Formats: sequence, structure tokens, C-alpha cells
Amino acid sequence: MHRSILTTSAATAAAAALLISGGSAAVAGPPTHAGSGADRPAGPAAPQAQTARTPLERQVLAEGDGWASADDGTTGGSAASQEHVHDVFSRAELVDALESSDDEPSIIRVHGVVDAATDDDGGQLTCSDYAAGTGYSLEEYLEAYDPETWGWQEEPSGALEEAREAAAQNQKEHIRWDIPSNTTIVGASPEAEITGAALRIDGEENVILRNLTISDSKDCFPSWDPTDGDAGNWNSEYDMLQVINGAEHVWLDHNTFTDAPTFDDELPEHFGRTYQMHDGAVDVTNGSNLVTMSYNRFEDHDKLMLIGSTDSADRGDPGKLKVTIHHNRFTDVGQRAPRVRWGQVDVYNNHFVTTDDSPVDYSYLFGVGNESHLHTEANAIEFRGADGGADEVIKNWRGEVYSGTDNLVDGEPVDLLDAHNTAVAEDQQLDEDTSWTPQLRGRVDAPQAVPALLSGNVGPIYTADGDGEGR
Repeated sequence: MHRSILTTSAATAAAAALLISGGSAAVAGPPTHAGSGADRPAGPAAPQAQTARTPLERQVLAEGDGWASADDGTTGGSAASQEHVHDVFSRAELVDALESSDDEPSIIRVHGVVDAATDDDGGQLTCSDYAAGTGYSLEEYLEAYDPETWGWQEEPSGALEEAREAAAQNQKEHIRWDIPSNTTIVGASPEAEITGAALRIDGEENVILRNLTISDSKDCFPSWDPTDGDAGNWNSEYDMLQVINGAEHVWLDHNTFTDAPTFDDELPEHFGRTYQMHDGAVDVTNGSNLVTMSYNRFEDHDKLMLIGSTDSADRGDPGKLKVTIHHNRFTDVGQRAPRVRWGQVDVYNNHFVTTDDSPVDYSYLFGVGNESHLHTEANAIEFRGADGGADEVIKNWRGEVYSGTDNLVDGEPVDLLDAHNTAVAEDQQLDEDTSWTPQLRGRVDAPQAVPALLSGNVGPIYTADGDGEGR
């Protein structure tokens, strides 16, 4: 892993070269908060000025914009030479671009829909293709491990479980893609999408993902565990994006993360439990650090965002897992928005909306876990005809402290800590966290203004002119 910090001369030359070749970014809405590599502005910058002078794929995270701006900041592949600028239209091209960087600054512009479930010739793959030759059959698996005959005390084992594992490995090798250090991946237009993939930033650093829809990283082969909970559970493998194993300096901006078109309420049931094909949307775990998530849409997903995966200190988490989450819209998410262990996590100016036709059941938004320091400020939370209320925003997962201020629930100011403590037993109550004050912020908007500010300005809204002709 080799980090390449953008120098003024490199950024100026790279941006100039792309502008001469016709590269530009058109904005379909007002916000941006990126800076040019030559001049990282202090805090969010004027959007029109930023996009006019620096193409989308050459932009870097602005100074003071969340934890990812700490130290040397996050510049991704903004200094890429032209030989490391890739326009991709297919799974094969995207995988090749990821594998060819050798940690050199790289830019990848995604055009159209890149479907992970395709072969090298673009042919569509199904779950049956991954299972071919393994001996796996869902029908036979269900018969073999039916709790009425297999029982509830042991996890599945034997030939059919081994066949399931082999099929799952085939899928994993095809859809799990590692993003190397010093990489920027952008959607070339608001319609750009990566679907069916399990993206991973594994021990790498200095990565930017912007202007993309990332969707439906479904697991074809969930595992049945009769010992999981009171009634067993189907457990799936893949997150849409994992930031894992000491990865750091990651900026996620103007993306959409969604389960569409495979919604949880349309999944079948087996053994009385949902045949769950999804895991997390974005998880930050195992000592990863310095992440900013801004102006994204998170939609129609249950276990959304896990920051810290264990209460144990042996994964390198203490002192890490510092994440900023600001100006995002969360629509119909079930839980973990986020759930935090260990880290200092700053959640401000987000819009949370839960509706009565959500494909997932609402549980809570903010999970307060072991040694966590979660601060939520100036967020707008709405339950539009759905179950939920101020006393169900926080859930205590063996945490001790929480801080929050100036949050709204259904348009009314609410002290979320007081609402939580009033509703739960004494041993579930939390103390006010006075151990830190969030820094590295731009302007904090009034929570009353957040829904209108974000309307039409989250998710993919940009167009980056790349080599998309004739494809």
C-alpha cells in the first residue's frame, strides 16, 4: 500500500491536460465541496467555481471537510497521468482497470450500468451459473437442514453445506472487487451504476468514490444458522462497500446505495425466516479510519452501516474508526444509520425519512456500542406515517455515552438522549459524552433547512465528460 499525496505541480498539470482534452464536469445541482488538487480550499467551496475549474474526476476533498480531510487529506487518483485514466463500460473493463493501477494514481470513469453478474463477453450470469458443478441445490439444501429433522442445536455440515460453500466461493471470486490506493472512481453521468458487486477497500488508502449508484450486492447462497437467535437466521456475505483492515482516507460523495431491485420484502421465507440476501451497505471496520460520507443517498436497506464490528480490542479499532457523515439522505433504512463501536463519529445535517411503505422494518437509527463516541447534530428525522418516534431513534448496544444537539423529529426539536433515557430501563440509559468536540466541519446548517437543502442535491447529479463516444 503506497499513498501518493497530490502535489501542486502534479495537480495543475493533470487538470490542465484533462481540460485541454475536453474533460469537464457539468453540475445538475448546486452543491459541491471539493477542491482542486492545486489548492485545497478551507471548507466547502462555491460549487460552480469548483466544477468550472477542475473536472469532477480531478477534484479532491476540501480541507476541513470531515475526518477524511485530516492530516494530508484525501486526493484519490486526482494526479493520474493520462495512461491511468480509464473509461469503463463493462465488468471486464472495470476489473482490468482496478487490477492495472499498481497503486499509481488512477481515475476510473464508469459509463452506463456495470453489472457484476456478467461474464467477460457481457453475458448475463445467474445464481445457477455460480453453482454449476458444485452439487449445490437450494431445494436439497432446504430438505437436508430443515430444523424439524436437522434440529436447532448445530450449524449445517456435510456434503450439501460444502457444496453451498463452493458455490458461494465461485460467486465471491466473480463479484468481490478490491479498490487499490490512490484511486478515484466516478460515474461519468448521473445514470452510471455498479450493480451486484461487493466492493472493498482492504487495507488501502486515499480512495474517492463519487457520482455512482451502487446497488444490490445480493448473496446467491445465504447460510442457514439455526443457532442464530431464538428462531435461526439466514446470513448473507456481502456489503455494497467494505472499508476494512486499516483502510484510511476514504471519501464517499454523491452516491446512491440501494438494494433495488431486490427488496427485502419481496424475498422468500424458508424455515419461517426471510431468506436474507443482503448484508450491509457501507461498513467501516477492523482499524479503518478517516472516512467522510457526504451528499449520498441511502435507500431501502436494513442493516445499513456498521462502524466497528466487534467489542474486542484485538482488531485494531481503539483510536481509529473516525468517520464523518454529513448532508446525506436516508430513506427507509431499518437500522445502523450508523451503529458504532470505538470510533469518534460525527453525524450532522442529515435527513432521515421512514415511510409506511418501506421494504424493511424500522428498528432504530443510531446504535451506541462499546467504547463508542457518537455525536449527532442538526439532523432532520421524519416518520411519515410509519412506526417510530423520538424514543426509538437511539439503541444502546452496550454503550455508555452519547451526545446530540439541535436535532428535529417530525419537525419538533428533541433532546434525543433524554427521549432515549426516559423510555428505557436504568441499565440501558446513557450518559452525556463530554470527551470530544467534533472538528473538521464546514458550515452546520439549521436542521429546519436540511430537507430543502438536500432535495435534488444528494446522490449522483454530475456529468463528467470522458471518452464515451461510439460505445
